Amino acid sequence: MQHWKHLIGRANGHFERGELAEAREQYLQALAWAQTLFERWPEPDEAVAACVISHLNLADLHIRLGQPEESAEYLCAIHQRLLLAVHDLRLAPALRQAALRHGSHTRTELLGFIREQGEFPRITRLLAGHLEAPGYPPALEQPPTHRYGVH
Repeated sequence: MQHWKHLIGRANGHFERGELAEAREQYLQALAWAQTLFERWPEPDEAVAACVISHLNLADLHIRLGQPEESAEYLCAIHQRLLLAVHDLRLAPALRQAALRHGSHTRTELLGFIREQGEFPRITRLLAGHLEAPGYPPALEQPPTHRYGVH
């Protein structure tokens, strides 16, 4: 977790200084780290939060770059990952519960994105419960919403 925090901290510094190429590189490294350790992190809530924050930071960066399509893809990717994790019976129950809790935040982010940027087909399909992965139910219940910081 310390390595991920270090990468995110460096990336946030670059982002705040407007060094967007450098920020993107650090955010991508942080995302890769979070994804690799998603199922192995000792604290499930931290594991999920690291993935969510990494994706949301990349989405924010692409909005700043004027690339809403790329931003939408990062938002969809993490929301779908969490929805799939909730239904993945091979994952530990605590990790599945953390995915459910954080999924409410990613859903809120998708709805906020639509308000600010307009609708994108993948977001619309995902919010309707249509996952783009074989073998999963066509519609899923959406959890209640809550907010927490990204940067």
